[in-house]
Amino acid sequence: MRGRWRALKKPHTVIVKVQGGSVLRKGIPEYIILQQQQQRGRLGFRFLRRASSLLQHHYRRTEDIAPGLPPLPSKTTTSQPSWSYCTYIHPFVMMLRLRWMCAGLLVKCKMLRPVVRRVLASATQNSKNNVRTTATAASNLVEVFVDGKPVMVEPGTTVLQACEKVGVQIPRFCYHDRLSVAGNCRMCLVEIEKAPKPVAACAMPVMKGWNILTNSEKTRKAREGVMEFLLANHPLDCPICDQGGECDLQDQSMMFGSDRSRFLDGKRAVEDKNIGPLVKTIMTRCIQCTRCIRFASEVAGVDDLGTTGRGNDMQVGTYVEKMFMSELSGNVIDLCPVGALTSKPYAFTARPWETRKTESIDVLDALGSNIVVSTRGGEVMRILPKMHEDINEEWISDKTRFAYDGLKRQRLTQPMIRDEKGHLVHTSWEDVLARVAGVLQGVQGKDVAAIAGGLVDAEALVALKDLLNRLNSDTLCTEEVFPTSGAGTDLRSNYLLNSRISGIEEADVLLLVGTNPRYEAPLFNARIRKSWLHNDLQVALIGSSVDLTYTYDHLGESPQILKEIASGKHPFSKKLFQAKKPIVVVGSSALQRKDGTAIHAAVSTIAQNARSSSGVTEDWKVLNILHRVASQVAALDLGYKPGVDAIRKNPPKVLFLLGADAGCITRQDLPKDCFIIYQGHHGDAGAPMADVILPGAAYTEKSATYVNTEGRAQRTFVAVTPPGMAREDWRIIRAISELAGVTLPYEDHDGVRERLQEVSPNLVRYDDVEGANYFKQATELAKLVSQQILADPLVPPQLTIKDFYMTDPITRASQTMAKCVKAVTEGAQAVEEPSIC
Repeated sequence: MRGRWRALKKPHTVIVKVQGGSVLRKGIPEYIILQQQQQRGRLGFRFLRRASSLLQHHYRRTEDIAPGLPPLPSKTTTSQPSWSYCTYIHPFVMMLRLRWMCAGLLVKCKMLRPVVRRVLASATQNSKNNVRTTATAASNLVEVFVDGKPVMVEPGTTVLQACEKVGVQIPRFCYHDRLSVAGNCRMCLVEIEKAPKPVAACAMPVMKGWNILTNSEKTRKAREGVMEFLLANHPLDCPICDQGGECDLQDQSMMFGSDRSRFLDGKRAVEDKNIGPLVKTIMTRCIQCTRCIRFASEVAGVDDLGTTGRGNDMQVGTYVEKMFMSELSGNVIDLCPVGALTSKPYAFTARPWETRKTESIDVLDALGSNIVVSTRGGEVMRILPKMHEDINEEWISDKTRFAYDGLKRQRLTQPMIRDEKGHLVHTSWEDVLARVAGVLQGVQGKDVAAIAGGLVDAEALVALKDLLNRLNSDTLCTEEVFPTSGAGTDLRSNYLLNSRISGIEEADVLLLVGTNPRYEAPLFNARIRKSWLHNDLQVALIGSSVDLTYTYDHLGESPQILKEIASGKHPFSKKLFQAKKPIVVVGSSALQRKDGTAIHAAVSTIAQNARSSSGVTEDWKVLNILHRVASQVAALDLGYKPGVDAIRKNPPKVLFLLGADAGCITRQDLPKDCFIIYQGHHGDAGAPMADVILPGAAYTEKSATYVNTEGRAQRTFVAVTPPGMAREDWRIIRAISELAGVTLPYEDHDGVRERLQEVSPNLVRYDDVEGANYFKQATELAKLVSQQILADPLVPPQLTIKDFYMTDPITRASQTMAKCVKAVTEGAQAVEEPSIC
C-alpha cells in the first residue's frame, strides 16, 4: 500500500493519496487532508515525522499488521517548492481528530475541490496497478453490529449512517446530511465495544466487526456531559424564543440531558449581529455548531459568515457588520438547531403548534419549489420548504420564504367598475358580471383578445381559452415572449428544461447563454454549484459577467459567439463537443430580443452538434430553456401565443387581462374605446388601466395546477380563503361564460381537469416529467430561420441581488422585500436596529 504527499498552493496544506486498503471502492484512490494550524511557512520534514509516527501508532493498533514506515530523510529543506514522501497509512485514522496528541495537527477527510483534483490528476493514472488485493474486496459490504443487531453497510459508511440504517436515531447538532462533516458538537458520541473512549458517530467510518453501543452507560454519560456543557452558557429564553416547539436543544436536553443543573456561575453574553432584514440573530443562544457557516460557504457560495475567537470566546458572525448577502440566506433559520437564527418577519407572531400546515408549491419563479404554508386565523404566518429531491431538495429562496406579507397588501377584494367620471368604484358581482357579459356579447372574432400573466394557473388558462374560442377568437397571448419561427412552440422540447433540474448533477460541461441563474432561479444555481464542487462541472457563460458563486469561463457578451461555437471555430467548441454529458441552458430573456429566433436556432444547432459529435445517448437532452415565470410552460402547452405583438398590430375592442401586470402593454397601445377587463389578485400595473376589475385568488387561496420549467405539473392547495369577495379565476370566467350565452362545460375542479387532460395530458400527470423528443426535427426546422444574430450584448434582466427581490405583483406589494432592496442599496442599518430580544 502506497501513499503520496504532494504540496499545493497553500503552504500549510498537504494531501495524502492512499492507494489500496480495505475501504477502497473499485480501486479509486482515497485522500486525506492534513492541515497544520497556527503555523506559518511551508510544512517541513519535522512535521512529517510527527505525523508519520502518529499514523504508524494508530496503524499498529489495528489487526491488520503492515511493515514499518520507511526512514525519513535526515535533511530538512523548507524552501523546496514541491516534494513527495511515501508512507503507510491505514483507513482507521482517516477521520480521527488528533489535537489531543499533536498540537496544531488536524486529520480529517474532505471532498477535494476541483483544483486539488486537477493538481493530482497525473498521480492517479496508475492507481489501478498499485491497488493491493485484500480479504475485504472493494465491492464487498462490511458487517457491523448496532446494539447487537447485525447490519451490512458499504465501506466508508459512518457510524451514524449505520445506526440510521437499522432505525436507531443518534442525537446531533452540527451534523447535516447536505453539509460537510464538522464533528464539533460531540452530541453524537457513542461507545464502540472494546474501544477506550467514545467516538463521534458522524465522523467515524465503521470497521468490520464493530459493535456500536448506542444505549450503554458510557454513551449515556457522554451525551449527558456534552449537553451539560452546551447548556452552561445557554440563556433561559425558552418562553420568548421563536424556536420554541421546534428546538433541537429543547428536545435533546429532555431526552438525553440531566434532570438537574450543577452550574452556578454567571452565563456569558454575546452581542447580537445585524445581518439584514430577514434573519434575526440572538447570538447568546448560539452553540457554535457552524451549520450556518457551512451552508453559506458550501451551498449558497457566500463566505459572509465565519467564527472569531476560540473556546469560550468563539462567536459566529460576519466579523465586520454587514448584510448577509445571499438569495438563500433564510435557509440558515431552518438549519439552526437553536434559537440563535430566527425569522425577523415571523418574530413573536405565532407558535408552531398554533398553525395549520398546508403543502403547496411556490409560483414566484419557474422552478415550482415545494413548500409548506403555515396559517392561523385565515392568515399566512410563514412559509417553509418541503423536501423534493428532484426540484428544491430542502431549500427555498428568500423570495419564496419571506414575500408572503405581500399576499395581504394591495389586494383586490371587491369587484370594481369605472363610472361616468372615470373613477373605479366598488360594485356587486351581479352588476360587474352583467356588464362584462354584455360587452362580450357585442363582439366576435378578432375584436376580443386576452393576455395571461406570469402567476396564472392552468385551470384559469384553459377556461379563458375556451371562453375566447366560443367567441370565435384565438388571440390568446402571454406576457413573456418566445420565438415562434422554425419549430417555435409546436415541439415541447423547444421550450422546456429538458435535462431536468436534478440532471445538472450528471453533466460534465455546461454552457449558459444570456441568463443569470443565481437570481432568475436560485435553487437551480445551487444545483450548478453543487455539481461544480463535487463533480468538477466545467461552466462557460455567454452574456454579461455576473457573480454566480462558482468559477466559469466568460466567453464574451455578444451572442454572435454562438455561431462560432456551432461551426466549431471557437476554442470552447472542442470542450463542449467532447463532453460525455453536455448541457446548454438558454435564459428566456435572451429569446425575447429581436433576434431571439436566430439565437434559439443557433443554440439548437449547437445542441445537435454536441449530441452527434460526443456520442451522447438518446435519453440525454442537451438543449434547455430556463423560464422565469410560473405560468409560461402551461400557457404554451395550451396553445397561447408568446408575446403581445399580435395585439399591438391588430388592437381589439375588448381586451381581457388575466393577471397581466408586467406592463407589456399600455393604454396608449390600444384604441380609446377599447374595453379592458382586468382579473387578478393585486392592484398592480394592470388594474389602473382597466374599465372593470374582477378580484381573483392568489396561489395560497386556491387548488390549482402549475407547470414548472422542466414540464413537471404540480398542484397548490387551499391554505386560506380569498379575502373579501375574491374568487378563484376559473370560476369567475365560468360565470362570465354563462351570462354571455357561451357556457363552459364544467362546473367543478374535476371537470376543469378533465378538460385539461383533453387539451394537454401532460398538465394532469402530477409530479411526473415526460421526456421531450423530436430534437432532430427541431434542428432541421431551425435551419430554415433566416434571421441574423445581432451584435448587441446579452444582458439578463436580473443582474444584481436588488433585481431579485421585487419581480411580480406579490413581491412588489411585500414590505419585507422592499426592506431587502433598501438594505442592499443603503446597508442593513438603514432598515432597522439590531434586535435586543
